[in-house]
Amino acid sequence: MPKVFTSKTQKTGEIGENIAVKFLMKQGFSISDRNYTKKWGEIDIIAEKGGKLHFIEVKSVSKPNLNIVTHETLDQYHPEDNMHPWKLKRLSRTIQTYLLSNKIPDDRAWQVDLMVVFLDITSKKARIKIVSDIIL
Repeated sequence: MPKVFTSKTQKTGEIGENIAVKFLMKQGFSISDRNYTKKWGEIDIIAEKGGKLHFIEVKSVSKPNLNIVTHETLDQYHPEDNMHPWKLKRLSRTIQTYLLSNKIPDDRAWQVDLMVVFLDITSKKARIKIVSDIIL
């Protein structure tokens, strides 16, 4: 059953995730799963590239006037600061559940990535910032 997004924040998140998926596919990733949910956590995107699994957390931020946003401005926002220890613990548990339930071999390479999608809904533009290989 597909996830239903109702609030403005959830709809922004859904748009951001869709943009992230398109971006990943253009970069040569294949998408294995989206919104893998257990009662203790959720993985936004599970993708694969070069034999490595990527568990991707997506943060979407609505930013008007993206045209004037520079790399310096984007660097002022640190989404990794929102990855609190309890969030990382829940994410780790959800990843372990995914690996076990899908019978992924123990020697299979995987990593956790964070993608931030800055959205300007009015102009229908987006920018993406990636933090790769987050340590759980």
